[in-house]
Amino acid sequence: MGACLGVCSLLSCVSCLCGSAPCLLCGCCPSARNSTVSRLLFTFFLFLGTLVSIIMIIPGVEKELHKLPGFCEGSGEVLGVQAHVDCSGFLGHKAVYRMGFAMAAFFFFFAALMVCVRSSKDPRAAVQNGFWFFKFLLLVGLTVGAFYIPDGSFTAAWFYFGVVGSFLFILIQLILLIDFAHSWSQLWLRNANESNAKGWYAALCAVTFVFYAASIAAIALLYVYYTKPQGCTEGKVLISINLILCVVVSAVSILPKIQDAQPHSGLLQASLITLYTIFITWSALANVPTQECNPTLLLRNSTGSVGSTQPMTTWWDAPSIVGLVIFTLCTLFISIRSSDHAQVNKLMLTEESRAGGGTEAAAESGVHRAYDNEQEGVTYSYSFFHLCLLLASLYIMMTLTNWYRPDDSLLVLHSPWTAVWVKISSSWAGLLVYVWTLVAPLVLLDRDFS
Repeated sequence: MGACLGVCSLLSCVSCLCGSAPCLLCGCCPSARNSTVSRLLFTFFLFLGTLVSIIMIIPGVEKELHKLPGFCEGSGEVLGVQAHVDCSGFLGHKAVYRMGFAMAAFFFFFAALMVCVRSSKDPRAAVQNGFWFFKFLLLVGLTVGAFYIPDGSFTAAWFYFGVVGSFLFILIQLILLIDFAHSWSQLWLRNANESNAKGWYAALCAVTFVFYAASIAAIALLYVYYTKPQGCTEGKVLISINLILCVVVSAVSILPKIQDAQPHSGLLQASLITLYTIFITWSALANVPTQECNPTLLLRNSTGSVGSTQPMTTWWDAPSIVGLVIFTLCTLFISIRSSDHAQVNKLMLTEESRAGGGTEAAAESGVHRAYDNEQEGVTYSYSFFHLCLLLASLYIMMTLTNWYRPDDSLLVLHSPWTAVWVKISSSWAGLLVYVWTLVAPLVLLDRDFS
């Protein structure tokens, strides 16, 4: 009898996996919006692919990848160039690129499929919010197929796709960070005004001080470890430029005209943007391909070991780990909430969530399930959401491989200057976006920025 009940329970779970999002919500969870559950499940697929990529790049697992049929045999075309080279040290790099391709293809397929879906009444909305088992099979199939892509020029070309996608995702991260900083400041200032408590102001000042102190300490460390009294001119210039820009941005945020137009703007937002800009600068300097100016430079040769004059290293470095954490937080932010600001929602193609008719029905029935809140209109752009996950998959692919590519001799995976300039330019673009959020109410007088 117990076995029969177990089989019935399993069949019930399988039917839910083949059905819609409401089935997938467990009884111990509160009722949730269908749109939120679907986004979380797609994000779970992204995290699952990221976990697989991390596992494949672990040195112990990487050495076993040569057992995959045809993955390293022959080495006639290693990472896109004709040569006879032992590719055993490049297997983790190749595996992450192919996993990134599979995830990008998966999300591109759904981004194209979901164009112009207006409500859950569209038949394509059922595909977006259901059939999870078949989606999982599709992702597995794309992953297996990606590992059989011939080397040829695939990796060389896919590197540039990764660079462009990562640049765009860094901009999305910056937009979300700016929105978070504005929401944070507004919330604390509103609490201070409503409660008449000075503790909120003290907390605001303390957090701002911590962010600026951390930024100053980080800048000092960058000058110490990534510059030399003689040479390393690029590092000195990049650190100095971003330092000056952060000071300018902080000064602009407290100008009287800015304060009149946006009373909630202030140094909390500027300090958080400054700290993130310094992180991007650190990440860029960690890709400078000069060993004397970059103590964290990772060198790996075609046998998977480091050159004789270099200490043993792995793929992981501190900027990559911090970047992975920020990637996780931003992806979850995209998945579970809309912005408090209408302008950001318009930019990110989201809007305030509608309760829909399912809220009351779920509450009255007492059943813990996801309810359809998109019968009258979707609460987010399905295509844009998948596009964001596509860019996230490219960003995590570049992060896990440290933005490295093989050199001309195919003996060493090295860090190109391309990675440095893409990261630095993204930090400048982010500062420009933040300044625009400050001055836009003064420039566009006919627009409502409240």
